[in-house]
Amino acid sequence: MGTTNDLAPAREFLRQQFPAGARVLCAVSGGLDSMCLLYLLDTWGPSAGFTAAAAHFNHQLRGETADRDEEFVRAWCAERNIPYYAGRGDTRALVASEGLSVEAAARTLRYTFLEDTAAREGFDAILTAHHADDNAETVLLNLIRGTGSAGLAGIPARRGNLVRPFLQITRDTLAAYAADHHIPHVEDETNARADAADRNLLRLEVMPLLRRINPRAAEHMSAAAGRLREMETGLEDLTARYLRAASRQSGRVTIPLGKLAEVPEFLWPKVLLGLFDLLGTGRRDIGAVHLEAIGRLWESHGNDARISLPHGVTARLAASRLILETLPPPRTRAELVMGCPLHWGGYTVTLLDHRSGEGVALCPGQAGERVAVAPCDGGARLTLPETHGGGRTVKRLCLDRGISFAERESLPAIYVGDRLAAVWGLGVDLCFLPEGNGPCRFIQIMKDTEEKTYEK
Repeated sequence: MGTTNDLAPAREFLRQQFPAGARVLCAVSGGLDSMCLLYLLDTWGPSAGFTAAAAHFNHQLRGETADRDEEFVRAWCAERNIPYYAGRGDTRALVASEGLSVEAAARTLRYTFLEDTAAREGFDAILTAHHADDNAETVLLNLIRGTGSAGLAGIPARRGNLVRPFLQITRDTLAAYAADHHIPHVEDETNARADAADRNLLRLEVMPLLRRINPRAAEHMSAAAGRLREMETGLEDLTARYLRAASRQSGRVTIPLGKLAEVPEFLWPKVLLGLFDLLGTGRRDIGAVHLEAIGRLWESHGNDARISLPHGVTARLAASRLILETLPPPRTRAELVMGCPLHWGGYTVTLLDHRSGEGVALCPGQAGERVAVAPCDGGARLTLPETHGGGRTVKRLCLDRGISFAERESLPAIYVGDRLAAVWGLGVDLCFLPEGNGPCRFIQIMKDTEEKTYEK
């Protein structure tokens, strides 16, 4: 080849991962990076025991240019006798049906295609062309959006059968390699638009500024991410030790509170997220607000206290254990977490900071004040405007309005701290009424379309 730019770090990485070679499936978009990967595997690979094939996925987002890219990869592989697999999917349809971003929907379709193809055709690994600049951009995106150590660790060089041999190689090095070896490629026209994606903005405007401080900014950031990933691996091993104390049943994960007390504070988020993994719901959409709510629940040490979390998960305490479950919760007292819908007794109850739909509005209250929904206690008292300043029991108010005992038992009662603030269908206590249409805490209450059966 007559060049010193031979992507030696990638070749050495692949030798370490696959000492005897492997049958690999290269994800190829047709862009410069992935074409360099396929060229490397096609030229150097056989001497190292590698057999490579190409897989191209058409996301159907760019019309004729997307079809052009697909045909370009197909033709180049045919010219060099490289096995080729093509897939396509309606990304916009998935966005509409699942509420995903375009980027997330495209990634889901693409990786499903790659995994299915690799499994069906018996490949040992899937290779992608993510490089040092991609890794640096990922670290910056995660940092901007708010992340823990896992996000700062960037893109893993290997996860399962997904392998990324270019992570320590810059985009400029790949461009030089493509020029040296006359490797053709196609350009995604949206890559030149800073407003097309957050990653584009970082690549086109932010990273050039960082290179003015240090020309090797991307390399150093990627290397730092690699070191953090090694530390992250150690933390994952430590997390796994604590999670061994958890027990699993269908729809439920349980861990002793005593074992949680042994967990160092810095490791709490990882252990709690690990419980969601064990439950089978995964950790997507579980944010700091939910982990903090679980922490407050744990600190309360109160049996029958519970909170509602994403994916229909309920967290509660019982018999000195923390329980995460997807089983429908019984009608007991449950703390409301801002913006998190709770299925309770045939209703969906959501605490909001603004009026929306049907529900009850309470005065803003104090910071940190807890709001909960609980069964309606007939002996509790409410002071309503129509009672002319005198409190009446919930039982009396229900009798006056012709509400039966069975109906009363199903009404959601709203508590602020330990005080009854409102009962759905009866009203809000005068002490908790907001001023007119001013600021409030709003508890949205919607009747479920289908009555659910609640079990202990």
